[in-house]
Amino acid sequence: MSVRRIYRTINTDQFPPSMEITFADGDKRQTLYYEKATWTVNGEERGLRYGENPDQQAALYRLVNGNLAIGEVESISPGRHLASAVELLQTGKHPGKINITDTDSALGILRYLSDTPAAVVVKHNNPSGVAISDTLSDSYHKAYMADRVAAFGGAVALNREVDRSTAEEIATSYSEVVVAPEYAEGTVDILASRKNLRIMRIAEMGRLEKFAGARVVEFRSLIDGGLVTQWSQVPAARTEEAFQPAATEYKGKKYRIAREPTDAERADMRFGWLVEFGVTSNSVIYVRNGVTVGIGTGEQDRVGVAEIARDKAYLKHADRLSWERHSTAYRDLDNELRESVWAETVEASGGLQGSTMISDAFFPFVDGVEVGIREGVTAIVQPGGALRDHEVIEACNEAGVTMVFTEQRSFRH
Repeated sequence: MSVRRIYRTINTDQFPPSMEITFADGDKRQTLYYEKATWTVNGEERGLRYGENPDQQAALYRLVNGNLAIGEVESISPGRHLASAVELLQTGKHPGKINITDTDSALGILRYLSDTPAAVVVKHNNPSGVAISDTLSDSYHKAYMADRVAAFGGAVALNREVDRSTAEEIATSYSEVVVAPEYAEGTVDILASRKNLRIMRIAEMGRLEKFAGARVVEFRSLIDGGLVTQWSQVPAARTEEAFQPAATEYKGKKYRIAREPTDAERADMRFGWLVEFGVTSNSVIYVRNGVTVGIGTGEQDRVGVAEIARDKAYLKHADRLSWERHSTAYRDLDNELRESVWAETVEASGGLQGSTMISDAFFPFVDGVEVGIREGVTAIVQPGGALRDHEVIEACNEAGVTMVFTEQRSFRH
């Protein structure tokens, strides 16, 4: 079988129609009940197309009954379905495992951005672009252009009813998934011009803010069949007032950030930290004016990922200029235009001037924050708690950069 044909094949699964997971503690038993999700596609009942790869069988289950409380933490109640109960409005190809998990990752960010039109584009479980704005179409445009190249074949999630202008813009590029709470009249037809686009509707997205802070049990299988379980994490700092001015004590001397954030910086601090919760660790991201500028994910060292996010910001800025002005990818410009666009990109520090830098864990050394400071960031968000916090605070004060501590790490693996 050719590789191309493999991707067109549906891997029919043999997973059972229901599943139960019981937590037992002596005579006390708590059971969660699940049923397999399926869709009617071309007159046939079908589950997931396949798993992470075409040769992996996979099944999607939704929680339908049971409650779980361990200690003082309670799991989300059954019946409140999001990605596990998507309604397919177009099924040129029905979803595979990655389509569902990418959608879920996008919803995990969107649930904290319900107060304004927002768009998230996810690729391989990480956002390629996130933006908030006054209109849905502007939010989508900014999220898409934050990393136009990575957005190719991604999952687009929107927290408002899709209007015609947004649908028309989405239809100009290739996406695997678009998901929203509702679609205005005629918009599904516009999107359907992309015949293999999975157009999904999730009614519960209209109440997405009610999922903010909801907890679920996460399972991770080991190669020996063992399981690691943990409660899902939620951001403790979800309002601008929750962020603490960076302060520490070292050898009896107190250190504190000198400059308070501006209102605009506070808004970006909140936005950036909530986006950061949806990024794979080790990660550093940069945001400005409610849009992601550079996203660095899954690296082993913090200064390295800060540099990767910086470098991506430069490349994406250059590509954005090239696309908007010449309708051509930056890599395809002739040498003279490439040099001109790059010179303008360098002058703007890749769009990083005036941005906010966010880290999902503390900076163990000052070299991490120096990456952002050299590019003109004016604000930094990090958990705090490093032995050298005092050095980081001093470096920020010398540069006139404000910084807050969240007092919570946000690793996501």
